[in-house]
Amino acid sequence: MQEENGDGEEKYLEIKVGEGTKVGEGMGAYVVYKVDTKTNLPSFRKNTFSVHRRFSDFLGLHDKLNDKYLRTGRIIPPAPEKSVIGMTKIKMSGQNEQRSSCEFIERRRASLERYLQRTAAHSVLANDPDFREFLQSEGELPKATNTSALSGAGVMRLFNKVGETVNKITYKMDESDSWFEEKTQEIECLEAGMRKLHSSVECLVVARKELASYTGALAKTTAMLSNCEEHRLLASTLAHLNELEEKIEGLHYEQSNTDFSILCEMLKDYIALIGSVKCVFHERVKVYQNWQHSQLMLNKKREYKAKMELANRADKGNVAANEIIEWESKVERCEEEFTNISKMIKKEMERFEETRVREFKIIFIKYMERQMKHQQQLVEYWESFLPEAKSIV
Repeated sequence: MQEENGDGEEKYLEIKVGEGTKVGEGMGAYVVYKVDTKTNLPSFRKNTFSVHRRFSDFLGLHDKLNDKYLRTGRIIPPAPEKSVIGMTKIKMSGQNEQRSSCEFIERRRASLERYLQRTAAHSVLANDPDFREFLQSEGELPKATNTSALSGAGVMRLFNKVGETVNKITYKMDESDSWFEEKTQEIECLEAGMRKLHSSVECLVVARKELASYTGALAKTTAMLSNCEEHRLLASTLAHLNELEEKIEGLHYEQSNTDFSILCEMLKDYIALIGSVKCVFHERVKVYQNWQHSQLMLNKKREYKAKMELANRADKGNVAANEIIEWESKVERCEEEFTNISKMIKKEMERFEETRVREFKIIFIKYMERQMKHQQQLVEYWESFLPEAKSIV
């Protein structure tokens, strides 16, 4: 997050998540991450500070921000996804699984850093008390309840979420603002396109790894052939070809890592972020439902009051009159809430679009620069080998 205040001084909030460290052994083991922050925002106590946080702490932060801001129409950055399989492997990992465990921890570290940076880039969320406590408080934070196995209450929450999803699909509100209809269609198309692109990039990662593996097999074959070759120059050339193919093998692995770490992870992040956008739109539908329900109840109370007056039941008519006042107030509040969340969503979507275009530009340029570097290196490898191949007589 970077912005200027009235004095022209640039305000910043820079967050880095360090390498994860495994604590304990067996099923009781967990990973802690060092979170380093630098800032000159006046809402923070110091300019630099470091804390250690568990994955559950990040989920707890997301829950708090979601509870406070989703209802207002704010787009909350999605929490990093849980991985029961990945964490179980870390808990039970031995020496042989050390490499895969390190890769999982590094991927999670990167996703946690992106989550915090995305949150810090939002001017409102960056100054939230819970977010500041997460970055500054040196003590332990309350553990998020949704990181443990499903309890009875957890099962009920799951059913409620399923019910909300079904309700989201079946309920069709009378939309008076065409902007929301158009935006909803755009979001659906964007999500479908990103999922398709993400799937294609995943296939590309697998293909590059297979290419690297086959290149390694070719390197071993040329090494065996050079040992059997009696022609001195040809044997030497084959030996150097083996070294060249080994370098190319490593280059292909680097390319696959670039495909995954830059493109795959960005697309995965944005698919999750689009899910957060859809949650905000769904929240608006829920607010609309509350408004319509309140209006319906108000109409019923008015009808009931009219019936009581016709029946000369002044006592019940007075009670109904008081209830009408309450429901009129509820209708007014719900209408105001619906108007406010609609305005906020438009504002948040404008920010989302600007950020998305800027981030995609940065990512694609970075990706192309890496690919060009790999291709230039590949050309250099072959150019250095070509004169030796031509020298065979």
